[in-house]
Amino acid sequence: MNKYWLLVIAASFCEVGWVVGLKHATNIGEWMATILAIAVTFWALTYASSVLPTSTVYAVFVGLGTAGTVVAEMLFFGEVVNWLKICLIATLLIGVIGLKVVTKEEEATA
Repeated sequence: MNKYWLLVIAASFCEVGWVVGLKHATNIGEWMATILAIAVTFWALTYASSVLPTSTVYAVFVGLGTAGTVVAEMLFFGEVVNWLKICLIATLLIGVIGLKVVTKEEEATA
């Protein structure tokens, strides 16, 4: 795993932050953190996509962000823990990991 894939993972964490922020932000500080998370997310994705295959980057980003958002809602905001949801998230993550494993990384050329 190289720095570009780490950026995709970091962007996924930021996505969870801004999606949760859009739903739960109640004051100016929380809204500013949400806006910052949006900016960091899009910068990281754009930068990583300049080297890695865009389709795979986007699929991994969306999969991790979706799984992270559902888990965050369950852990921190009282969303009902549903075992079917957990099984579906596990299936999603298996697919995301599979995409990462089978995608060839192109070396950045300057």
